[in-house]
Amino acid sequence: HYRDMQDIAFTIQNNKLCMLQTRNGKRTAAAAVKIAVDMVTEKRISKEEALKRIDPLSLDQLLHPTLDPKAKKTVLATGLPASPGAASGKVVFTAEDAESMALSHKEKVILVRIETSPEDIHGMHAAQGILTARGGMTSHAAVVARGMGKPCVSGAGELRIEYAKKEMQVMGHTIKEGDIITINGGSGEVMLGEIPTVQPQLSGDFETLMGWADSVRKLKVRTNAETPLDATVARKFGAEGIGLCRTEHMFFDAERIVAMREMIVAKDVEGRKAALAKLLPMQRQDFAELFSIMKGLPVTIRLLDP
Repeated sequence: HYRDMQDIAFTIQNNKLCMLQTRNGKRTAAAAVKIAVDMVTEKRISKEEALKRIDPLSLDQLLHPTLDPKAKKTVLATGLPASPGAASGKVVFTAEDAESMALSHKEKVILVRIETSPEDIHGMHAAQGILTARGGMTSHAAVVARGMGKPCVSGAGELRIEYAKKEMQVMGHTIKEGDIITINGGSGEVMLGEIPTVQPQLSGDFETLMGWADSVRKLKVRTNAETPLDATVARKFGAEGIGLCRTEHMFFDAERIVAMREMIVAKDVEGRKAALAKLLPMQRQDFAELFSIMKGLPVTIRLLDP
C-alpha cells in the first residue's frame, strides 16, 4: 500500500493478529539505495520517485570508511561533522609531528589543533583525520579536509588543548601525544581508543542510481581543483570540468610555499621577479597536467592573488 519498506508494530492476542501502526522504516544509505533500485525493477515506483527518496547527503557515507556498528565506543566529545569518514590514529598536536610520525615511523595519526591554518597543510596531508576545538563547517580544517577526502571533526568545544604539554583534557580524561583516538566525520563524535572501521563497497545499485540521476538532472557538476591529484580524483567521481582553480592553492606544499612568501615580501621589483621565476615552472607544469587530465573539459582559472 505505501510502496516503501515498512516498520510495523503488531501484537497477537487470543490467536488474533492486531496491527498497531506502520511507518516508513529507517535505513542505512546502502539499504536506501538497494530498496529504491529493487522497487523500480519490480515496477512499484518510478526512477524519479526512487531518486527523491534518497537523502543526497547520506550517499557520502558510501564513499568513505564508516565505523563498525557492532563495536563498543566511549564518546569523549562531539563536534561538527565537517568531513565524512572515520579514522583512528595516535594523537599529535603539530603538523611537523604528524608528518614525521607518519613518514618516518609509518604511524597512523590524528592531527589535533585548536584550529588549523595553511601552515598546517603538510601535517593534514600526512594525518588520517583532523580534529579541531574551534571552527565551523566552513573553517580552514573543514574545507581542506573535504577537499582531501579526509575525515574531520571541527568545533569540538569540550577539548582543552595544551600545546606546551602536548596533551588535551576532555570529559575527565587526559589524552597525551601518542594516545589513540577515533573520529567520525559523519557524526562529529570523538572516541577513545581504536574502533574498527568498515571500508566502503560501492554496489552495482549505486552506479545504477547515479546513472538515473545523470539522465534527469539539468545541472552539470564541476570541481574545485588546483593540483593534478585533486583533478584526477574529481574526474573519477564524474566531475565535468574545473569550476574554479584557485592558483594560490598550488603553493601550499612545503617545498613551494617558501618561494611564494619570497614573492609576497619582496622589497623591490627585482626581488619579486626572482621569486616569480621560481614559481613559474611549478605553475606551468601544474596547468599542463590539469589540462591533460581534463581532456578538453572546461577549466576556469583564477590568477594569483596572494
